[in-house]
Amino acid sequence: MQQVRFEPTFEGWRNAARESLARGLPPEALSWVELTSPQSALDLTSANESHKAAATSSQFRIPRTYIEIAKTVALHSSPRRWALLYHVLWRLTHGESKLLEVPVDPDVIELMQLESAVKKDAYRMRAFVRFRGTRLGEEPWFVAWYEPEHDTLALNQKFFAERFANMRWSILTPARCMHWDGTVITFSPGARKVHAPAGDGVEQLWVEYYSHIFNPARIKPAAMQAQLLKRNWKNLPEAAVIEPLLREAPRRTAAMIARSEFLRVRETDYGLAQPPVGADLQELRSAAAGCRACPLWKTATCTVFGEGPRDAHIVLVGEQPGDGEDRAGKPFVGPAGQVLNDALAQAGIDRRVLYVTNAVKHFKFEPRGKRRMHMTPAQQEIAACRPWLEAELRLLEPSLIVALGATAARSILQTPVRVTQERGRVLKSEFGSTLVTLHPSALLRLPPDKDFRAELDAFVADLRKVRAAA
Repeated sequence: MQQVRFEPTFEGWRNAARESLARGLPPEALSWVELTSPQSALDLTSANESHKAAATSSQFRIPRTYIEIAKTVALHSSPRRWALLYHVLWRLTHGESKLLEVPVDPDVIELMQLESAVKKDAYRMRAFVRFRGTRLGEEPWFVAWYEPEHDTLALNQKFFAERFANMRWSILTPARCMHWDGTVITFSPGARKVHAPAGDGVEQLWVEYYSHIFNPARIKPAAMQAQLLKRNWKNLPEAAVIEPLLREAPRRTAAMIARSEFLRVRETDYGLAQPPVGADLQELRSAAAGCRACPLWKTATCTVFGEGPRDAHIVLVGEQPGDGEDRAGKPFVGPAGQVLNDALAQAGIDRRVLYVTNAVKHFKFEPRGKRRMHMTPAQQEIAACRPWLEAELRLLEPSLIVALGATAARSILQTPVRVTQERGRVLKSEFGSTLVTLHPSALLRLPPDKDFRAELDAFVADLRKVRAAA
């Protein structure tokens, strides 16, 4: 048996395969040996003989479909792939030109399985790579650590370059690393996990938010593992909470079912809030604590009223308090509040001079074990609570109102609002000028293909308009 020594890339294998094919060497006569470092020479022939053999190989007609499949299979981690590729190539060029059209052939089945495995691994990389912010010299740089099953970096280079074109980033893997400087993709030798950043503040917010939105009634562990092997979960920021959440899922689902009737309220349970006439902010706050206009008071810890100076020129209106706000009795102190504080600081706005409130004053949620998961307020609940917001705005008479999200905008403007279309615009309401932008919690719900930094910058740009308009 003769050894074929070659560089373990598609191009390296193709050159060696052409030479072997031209010399008429059958698959069973060859042993494929990967070179550990790039070399141009092959053990089969001299340079002159190799040139003649490659020229002779042009007599074979190789299906284009096979070439495309071979490029993908060459990225598989199985050491058998090279022999399989040559075996199929030999059969295609020796009387079985329609071989790839025989789906039950053992060689074709194995070839397609390897191709499918590589494509699935490439998809997983696109879905589960997590970048972490760091710096390279004076420049911001984003680094991700990932452990692919196969060599799918090159297969994904166009995807990542286009999707994250405005970021400078590196994807580190054990085999090799891929880097984007904003202009070109480059590759370097493999790295270790210790070379990647351990985490950042955005990641901590994401993990907390992931824990809050985890739905035990919809969880399918088998499907999760089909998308990403369990041994690779460790590379996800949310990995630390997945196992505890899965263990709690049955109990939390049962609790949701048990509570469903309690949370289902009738339309007749709703009225309108009745703020005291002529009350100041403190008197409004005290009166709101006893509000029973809608059933949300039954499950919330407390009424979360607005907060800020009486002479505030800018009022920020959110949707409703979250879990952290309900426990603290103050608006915007949870994860969304942290994002808001950061954005305000970047926009040059001191939160202490703002009045901050919500369209709905009680926390609407569904229980999941020990956690309480946010639920969007119904229109009836928004309407029931609006007199409190109206009383606040009429008392404050702000120069500008900022509607954070669709619920706040609808409550103020009394019409449905598409935030994506109206954000950044100053609209007229019965209370004065109203600027619409997204709710900071929307930044915590961004899908993996969205750039958090870019979306945060856009939010900050909206807040700079707030400062200018006020």
